[in-house]
Amino acid sequence: MMVSTMADLLVATLKASGVRRVYGVPGDSLNGLTDALRRDGTISWQHVRHEEAAAFAAAGEAAVTGELAVCVGSCGPGNLHLINGLFDANRSRVPVLAIAAHIPRTEIGTGYFQETHPQDLFRECSVYTELVSVSEQLPLVMEIAMRTALARGGASVVVIPGEVFLDEAPAGAKPASIRAASPIVRPDERSLAAAAAVLNAAGSVTILAGAGCAGAHDRLLDVAGALRAPIVHAMRGKEYVEYDNPFDVGMTGLIGFSSGYRAMEHCDTLLMLGTDFPYRQFYPEGVPVVQVDVRGEQIGRRVQVGVPLVGTVADTVDALLPMLTPKTDATHLDRMTAHYRRARGRLDRLAESAADESPLHPQYVTAVVDRLAAEDAIFTADVGTPCIWAARYLRMNGRRRLIGSFSHGSMANALPQAIGAQSEHPGRQVVTLSGDGGLAMLLGELLTLRQLHLPVKVVVFNNGSLSFVELEMKAAGFVNYATELDNPDFAALAEAAGLFGARVEKAGDLEAALRAAFAHPGPAVVDVVTTRHELALPPKVSFGQLKGFTLYATRTILSGRGSEILELAKTNLRDLDID
Repeated sequence: MMVSTMADLLVATLKASGVRRVYGVPGDSLNGLTDALRRDGTISWQHVRHEEAAAFAAAGEAAVTGELAVCVGSCGPGNLHLINGLFDANRSRVPVLAIAAHIPRTEIGTGYFQETHPQDLFRECSVYTELVSVSEQLPLVMEIAMRTALARGGASVVVIPGEVFLDEAPAGAKPASIRAASPIVRPDERSLAAAAAVLNAAGSVTILAGAGCAGAHDRLLDVAGALRAPIVHAMRGKEYVEYDNPFDVGMTGLIGFSSGYRAMEHCDTLLMLGTDFPYRQFYPEGVPVVQVDVRGEQIGRRVQVGVPLVGTVADTVDALLPMLTPKTDATHLDRMTAHYRRARGRLDRLAESAADESPLHPQYVTAVVDRLAAEDAIFTADVGTPCIWAARYLRMNGRRRLIGSFSHGSMANALPQAIGAQSEHPGRQVVTLSGDGGLAMLLGELLTLRQLHLPVKVVVFNNGSLSFVELEMKAAGFVNYATELDNPDFAALAEAAGLFGARVEKAGDLEAALRAAFAHPGPAVVDVVTTRHELALPPKVSFGQLKGFTLYATRTILSGRGSEILELAKTNLRDLDID
């Protein structure tokens, strides 16, 4: 395409940098850009129904590629809707470029129709934000924004008044090509020697591994083998850590395993690899900590760190391994892996179900999804209880992916993130674990699946409530209130929109419904009626939580809702376990 306008130059730069699609909703302030996209014809316009979904979709695409993904929003409310998805992308450290159109330059500061100040609004949720005041700025600002998003991992926002898109491009302007780099980053020798001294002197090392272990699976196993250390993973590390791993003892944290918690509790030295696990109450107390992170500013935020190592996990472990004295005592490792096998067995028993059981237990639903899904499936999980079941029952294998709002914690993420993942991989199975509350928030994106012909499989955990909020209320001693959802039949809604729909109310019907949905060539919704009062106990139950739960039960009975306690007991009687 001939470069005649600044929008043409912008599109050419995106194309030269490997961008294949743009997510957004059109608007008059974007007309110059969308027309340039139309005339170019090689970058697809992914028309979503809400700009929040555009940002989440771009984050989902970036999560599966590691490359730059792009979303756009028109001036004022249009780009303002991007903000939640951009917060998620930024906190998940995936490279996203947001192009935020702006009101006419001459009207800025006058209280003009739809006026906001995007360069201020987006600063907190981005690694770079800048307003293009004159067209001559645009090429360099675009390059800086794209390079910063890729180098730092996060969202960059370029704010462009609508008329700038239509300004004439400089004669002979050529697009830049901005691509991701893979630098080698490792600590200095003195820091490595200090870490080796601490680890060599330790008797019982536990490794806490996170998303920074992506691409370093073999090195992770090498260092665990040398230290005879059990490996605990954080939620974002699950897909990179747990597969083909004889040292795996599960996850820790609020939705983790008891075995993961015990492995942290009983270590005398903790090695943190590529994780910023946020919950201080799950860290061991009074033990030396060695932390590896490529971002030095992240080190020591959660626990006091004796030896900070700034570098990638792969490069740091490569340099550290020759300094380690291999350990021969596997007592700690053997105890913790045995604990994990017992914990895993108990969780697997909770995923069993009788054919006539109704409503269904969510553990069973997730286990069947896991068993039937493709070996290279991409899963997205809504925040709330779907994250619990994904953490406990989806098996990673090095080819599957798991995407969620694991750092930002936003509802309604699973469906739009699946849109981004499926857009990038049209021939690959993409499955959402959607909460009924999360799906309803961005329900219009089911129409996006139809319009873009994206064969996403949406599995809805329909329990008629914001159940994770209810769990938090129970633990704090509050009577459940304001959490009930009067849901429609999501399968019937899907069918009305031209999608495949199946509703499951008995366990015996689940497998056939999932098989039919997975085999369907287009988008599909499986609406599964699940138990409302399913307890998902954390690996460590505090006295305050026990006190709060007792208070909840007492208050609920006194408020005349004793049937709720009976239903809770009926649902969870099989879950009782003394560890």
